[in-house]
Amino acid sequence: MEYKEIIEAWRAKDIQNRDDLASAMGDKAITLAFHTNRLEYRDITYHDTEDIFKLNRINNFTGDTRIVFAIKDAKNAWNLFLDSFNDMRPIDEDLVKEFHFELTLGTYAGERYRHGERPGEYKIGDYVTGRYEVGAPPEDVQMEMQELLGELEDVPSAKVLVAAAYFHVKFENIHGFADGNGRTGRLLMNYFLACNDHPLIIIHEEDRKGYMSALEAWDLNQDLDPMKTFLEEQTIKTWDSI
Repeated sequence: MEYKEIIEAWRAKDIQNRDDLASAMGDKAITLAFHTNRLEYRDITYHDTEDIFKLNRINNFTGDTRIVFAIKDAKNAWNLFLDSFNDMRPIDEDLVKEFHFELTLGTYAGERYRHGERPGEYKIGDYVTGRYEVGAPPEDVQMEMQELLGELEDVPSAKVLVAAAYFHVKFENIHGFADGNGRTGRLLMNYFLACNDHPLIIIHEEDRKGYMSALEAWDLNQDLDPMKTFLEEQTIKTWDSI
């Protein structure tokens, strides 16, 4: 299907509440969680993700326990996503921190805790990310986050994908948390899309190179086109059979 056809098909579903959204997503909610975690944890499997989402357990698991926590956190964050969508909560700092808290509660490393970092709180240390080591200084994070969230207000429907791309590259560039910025930014981007009647986008882990290149295009040249193009392609890949 073409991108415009997917948007029309999604909007024809007339999604109004959490049950509508959960039904529209179906098992793609599991796929979304699998791929976003797989970008961070290479040993996560779809099977384990499915078991936790559907059964709340993994049978005969012998791997790193952080993987189990990461999947459980993703499930809890998805429930927060649905509840927040049902209430049409705005994307403000409280919601940003709640999403981060749910996504990282079980995976924050002891080293970060020893330095005072906590899930759901902006970073204390001067953490940076990416090839170009981007990231706002800790003292600037709140101001930059507030400015970014303010820019999400009153986006026309024709500009939703552009705004989502801009939000995501800026969120990752700010790098406001000690860890979990990628997972949080991807989920918040999808929340923005859902609230603006746009289908959610799975960023597939096998397309990691294109994803990272799109982020780096912003970090280096403030070029948004690669991320917009990438997200449009990923929309088509996610909903090839909507």
